[in-house]
Amino acid sequence: MIVIVFGLPGSGKSYFASRFAKVINAGYVNSDKLRKENFEKRVYSDQEKKVVYDKMLEQMKEYVEQKKNLVLDATFHKKEIRKMFVDEMKGKGGIFFIEIQADENTTRERLKKPRPYSEADFEVYKLISGQNEPLVEPHLILKSTDDNIDEMLRKASEYLKIKNDNRTHQ
Repeated sequence: MIVIVFGLPGSGKSYFASRFAKVINAGYVNSDKLRKENFEKRVYSDQEKKVVYDKMLEQMKEYVEQKKNLVLDATFHKKEIRKMFVDEMKGKGGIFFIEIQADENTTRERLKKPRPYSEADFEVYKLISGQNEPLVEPHLILKSTDDNIDEMLRKASEYLKIKNDNRTHQ
């Protein structure tokens, strides 16, 4: 099972995704960590983003080959990027998308704090927000606050269970 957790910077997606990976016994790939491991100086150019997403795609292929669960964590704010992952999974079980959202005040406060891998600040949030191409296909949307992680994990687990059950009855 492949789960893509996506959303704008500061939405809480990495906080959620890393914990959700443990809940479903999955590997976890974080785009910010990959970027930091592959680029000494990060400029967030289109080419840099392509390298990061290509590496995520390669890791996804390895997990699929090994029949292991994986949670991918990145903004996935462009249709073209999401399509690469969806196309790769055709005939292999598909992908579950979980979008994490947070209100702008919460996001602003979160982005003031240092995080282990992400360097995104509120300016980056505004930039990516302006470039965002929303996912229109049905998917789970979770609203992140500073105290609802357990509820988010429960809702996501229920969503995957329902989706998996529905697939076996089609």
